[in-house]
Amino acid sequence: MPLDHYVTLGRSGLRVSPFALGAMTFGEDPGGAGCDVAESERILATYLDRGGNFVDTANLYTNGHSEKILGDWFAARPGRRDRVVLASKFFANLHPGDPNGGGAGRSSIVAQLHATLRRMRTDYLDLYWLHNWDRHTPIEETLRTLDDLVRAGKIRYIGFSNTPAWITAQAQTTALLRGWTPLVALQVEYSLLARTVEGELAPFARDQGLALVPWSPLRNGFLSGKYRRGAAAAESARAAFVGGPGEDDFPVIDAVAAVAADLGTTSAAVALAWLLARAGTVVPIVGARRVEQLTGNLAALDVVLTPEHLRTLGEVSAPALNYPAALNGSLRAMLQFAGATVDGETSTVYPPLVESDVRY
Repeated sequence: MPLDHYVTLGRSGLRVSPFALGAMTFGEDPGGAGCDVAESERILATYLDRGGNFVDTANLYTNGHSEKILGDWFAARPGRRDRVVLASKFFANLHPGDPNGGGAGRSSIVAQLHATLRRMRTDYLDLYWLHNWDRHTPIEETLRTLDDLVRAGKIRYIGFSNTPAWITAQAQTTALLRGWTPLVALQVEYSLLARTVEGELAPFARDQGLALVPWSPLRNGFLSGKYRRGAAAAESARAAFVGGPGEDDFPVIDAVAAVAADLGTTSAAVALAWLLARAGTVVPIVGARRVEQLTGNLAALDVVLTPEHLRTLGEVSAPALNYPAALNGSLRAMLQFAGATVDGETSTVYPPLVESDVRY
């Protein structure tokens, strides 16, 4: 499956590549996890030349430098910007001491968007994400502001990231009932080592026709193949920042490596291919600090996991979900009534309840 095998982003007419390019690493930062302008541009060009069209960043990334690198690159190449889906995020306060410098209130959203458009040297964003939930701002204010910006032509679609399921559901319902712009996608942490999104947000997304756009699909590089049980991983700026995998992570890491060996590919490609095989529309974000990392990750497009591979990976990485997700799953057999099954599911047959069985 090539990068130009496009999918629609949720319940919308927006067509995007099966992998988004994450620009969080564009621009050098004090933590050393980014790359310089020249390498950022090479990564971007490689992705676009292979047919990719979905680029994701945020005002926070490298303190705005990521957005500026993207803006300068497209400004120097007339006609390329309109063929790309550019996405950025708002929420982070880049102005210490200004209580309205960030968040999801009307004035802060408008100010953040204008600053982002200026750095990215464009008139509009194709997709604008709420980067995190602002618990101090009514969700109606955030949604109405985003709808106004859509109607003004400054943004075209909206999505939420890192937001609780209950507030996400409230937001989507409010938007639909009031005729405001609804969500089309959710950007979430999702990988073989981080599957708790399957408790609430993933089922909600499937129900509402929203795409899932996973960040950190290799779990901070733990699924990249460079970590082995009992062996030291190669030194890297990111590893120094996030640390290494825990003992509980290695059964999954080992299983991914075994599948990769069976298929003659890399652990990273297997982990990314697993996400592509999930139910619904799932568009992982792949990031890189070097072109070689990007091309290695894109090898996942050629990986086909067998049902046995999927079963093995699914079982070893099965998440412990919070109440009531686990309860609902384990008690589905009790959906039976008087020995009949519901939706064709079969399980232990419970005898019909009779009055003599009831104890008061």
